Amino acid sequence: MTDKKATAEKLLQINAIKLSPQQPFTWASGWKSPIYCDNRKVLSFPFIRDFIKSELCSVVFEQFPEADLLAGVATAGIAWGAMVADQLKLPYIYVRPKPKDHGLGNQVEGFFEKGSKVVVIEDLISTGKSSLEVVKVLRKEGVEVVGMVSIFTYGFDVAEKAFTMAGVKYTSLTDYNTLIELATENGTVTPEQQNTLLNWREDPANWNVV
Repeated sequence: MTDKKATAEKLLQINAIKLSPQQPFTWASGWKSPIYCDNRKVLSFPFIRDFIKSELCSVVFEQFPEADLLAGVATAGIAWGAMVADQLKLPYIYVRPKPKDHGLGNQVEGFFEKGSKVVVIEDLISTGKSSLEVVKVLRKEGVEVVGMVSIFTYGFDVAEKAFTMAGVKYTSLTDYNTLIELATENGTVTPEQQNTLLNWREDPANWNVV
């Protein structure tokens, strides 16, 4: 079993997740957000990196025992996928956002056989759109996507619906609710800021700082 609270604590400890309710960040989508998640930072902290790797391995081993192949999502999921595949001694591939414009023009890098059962390793799930694009690519290549594992999810309703419609089971090591609960407990955010953070999650596209 994984420990959502322990994972959230470690991400906060190294500022891989930053909370700023009063001075929000701007996402690539244009959304204003009181939170920014950068799990790439974990790679620079060996002991926390090892913890996250072990947790990802546990999820794959326990929830997807039928997996015979792992796929990392470029770019942030590549390193995590490679580490988990190495630990579990599974074959590994990774998926580019789009096909290469030179050479063989591959979008999926590595060797795989059609019909393989693959688990996708992702660092972050927000709306689920980009993650599910990877699923489409893999299915087009003839492999069976049995699930997806990520480090963190915001738990947006739109993502839950998208994964359900796509028929993809996914699991994250920790999530937004766990993070905000922990941040409130340890005094990182005040109860008032907690309300702001929870309100944002309900309607992030139209959220404004109060």
